[in-house]
Amino acid sequence: MKLEALGSARSSKAKRLTRIKPGFYHPPGKPIFVPGMNWLGVLLVGMKGVPCLVKLRWWTNRGKFATDKRSQEIALLHHLATWKQPVIHVFDQGFAGTFWLSQLQEHKVLFILRWRKDYKLIDKAGRHLKAWRLVRGKRSLDHRMLWDARKRCERKAVLYYLQVTPPEPGQVLWLIVSRLGNGRSPWYLLTNQAITSHEDAWQVIFAYARRWQIEMAWRFAKTELAFESPRVWKLSTRLKLLFIATLAFAFLLLLLLVDRELTQQLLRLFCHRTGKKAKQTKAPLYRLRSALARLWLLYPPNFTLLLQSSG
Repeated sequence: MKLEALGSARSSKAKRLTRIKPGFYHPPGKPIFVPGMNWLGVLLVGMKGVPCLVKLRWWTNRGKFATDKRSQEIALLHHLATWKQPVIHVFDQGFAGTFWLSQLQEHKVLFILRWRKDYKLIDKAGRHLKAWRLVRGKRSLDHRMLWDARKRCERKAVLYYLQVTPPEPGQVLWLIVSRLGNGRSPWYLLTNQAITSHEDAWQVIFAYARRWQIEMAWRFAKTELAFESPRVWKLSTRLKLLFIATLAFAFLLLLLLVDRELTQQLLRLFCHRTGKKAKQTKAPLYRLRSALARLWLLYPPNFTLLLQSSG
């Protein structure tokens, strides 16, 4: 509590450990907050390949440097809206709501937003209903067999979409529902892209599914680079440490993206895997960090050349 500029941060570890487990019926209690700093980041990812780090900022909600999450998100969205390249902004359920829809409409960006099924929308007939009630009893328009990266198996996915309007902003959007079966919750995706065919709707679903690569990249940053556990007294020193870790994170992602041949040689020489299970597990970021650590332990870099003056 004496560390400078620490605020209240919701503990994701506590949330993971207190979730409802098989055989227990009591739901977890209120969220658990711990002293720490909050962070917000953006990753750029295509339909193939690894993500690329775009923006990462740290903030606190207490002390003389106090700010709030909403202002940080709006400032980051304003920065991203100035890009000249056309990109699609993908948001999870935490951004669902009329406020965030109005912000996206104001900044005029293309987006895919996972909508909550209990949030209301208005269809073309003027019915003001919850999302799940708008599509209740509707037969699917198309289906495909898709590869489930988490379960490593083929899974049948069905598709349904319709034109809707949110209650307050009043812009015309499209609601795309993807049902994955086997007791899994369907996806309710809102987008401002025009859906003229089944293929357009499937492309929206595929784009949102790429969000899993972003989640895996953040997981690596929190576990291997210890983004969530810096214990430094001064705020300036803590930010320097976090910026160094951010540069290392960006370097590893860029190395996977740019020089594939060099990456394969590093993994083969300094992080060789044996065993069927180890070879089938895809963990390029984890292996690349371990390979570079072993390489620099065997052949330490010569930093004396960097200390020489230009004269």
